[in-house]
Amino acid sequence: MRRREFIACLGGAAAAWPLMVDAQQASSLPAIGFLDPRTPEVVAGRLRGFRQGLKEIGFVEGENVAIAYGWAEDQIDRLPSLAVNLVRHPVAAIVAAGPPSAFAAKAATTKIPIIFLVSSDPVQLGLSASLSRPDSNLTGINIVNSELASKRLELLRDLLPSASRIALLVNPADASLTEIQTKEVTAAAGSMGVQIQVYNADTSVQIDAAFEAMNRERPHAVLVGTTPFLNGRRVQLAQLAAFHRLPAIYAGRDYVEVGGLMSYGSNIADAYRQVGVYVGRILKGAKPADLPIVQASKFELVVNAPTARMLGLTIPPSFLNRADEVID
Repeated sequence: MRRREFIACLGGAAAAWPLMVDAQQASSLPAIGFLDPRTPEVVAGRLRGFRQGLKEIGFVEGENVAIAYGWAEDQIDRLPSLAVNLVRHPVAAIVAAGPPSAFAAKAATTKIPIIFLVSSDPVQLGLSASLSRPDSNLTGINIVNSELASKRLELLRDLLPSASRIALLVNPADASLTEIQTKEVTAAAGSMGVQIQVYNADTSVQIDAAFEAMNRERPHAVLVGTTPFLNGRRVQLAQLAAFHRLPAIYAGRDYVEVGGLMSYGSNIADAYRQVGVYVGRILKGAKPADLPIVQASKFELVVNAPTARMLGLTIPPSFLNRADEVID
């Protein structure tokens, strides 16, 4: 069983907001901008993966590269100004986590390489004209998690064959991802004979309110949408699902590691490792156009057995045999 590590501070990052970087390092080392809509604590595992990728290609934070962090603290409207600050810093490349960060960085610069990590087709999102040969200053990784929403619905039905009403929790502030997932889930639900009720939340208070509404209306299960904001609230989401005794499925294993029932999606930490490798290659002279956008192709099903028991669910052996990992 893997345990999520809670950390109070991150190596190489000072406490100043909005940009966190050691001033002396910044003056003597090439700098990478890291733009994220969340807080540093909730992306600790992702940062370890990113730093591992940098290390694999010869860069270590604080030794031969500096990182300027721009944390939006779950306020997406801060991202444009944070992106502008990174460009002015200046930085040699910008890592952009999620579509809002990618679009903020794209609007801030047409010259500095941008390496994004998104969960849906970047061509469809409008971030690139081509997967094989990006024609601008952007490239990156598509973890495909948004495009797996219908598969998660299928897994919910496999576990709960009698479930006919499913709640879909989405973040309306992340409109592009929300639209893709809502359409996909609604279409799949129609063929399964399942009713979908959409609940919106873009603050912690609204997440609480959404689960209070679910408690009154009693859907049979919950499908949590894929957005950086909801991922940053994974502890709250797992606890609320448990409190209201609602089986829920998520995109990432990090939800399951903090008590969520099950997840299906790509390995996020490894995706950030790939981002680190791409950033290192750019620091060594590669152009974004030389680096094809990577499409995740390996996905994992993770199940939390104690949470299933707490919810009174008996998971069939055939379902458990399909899991890549069972946390017990």
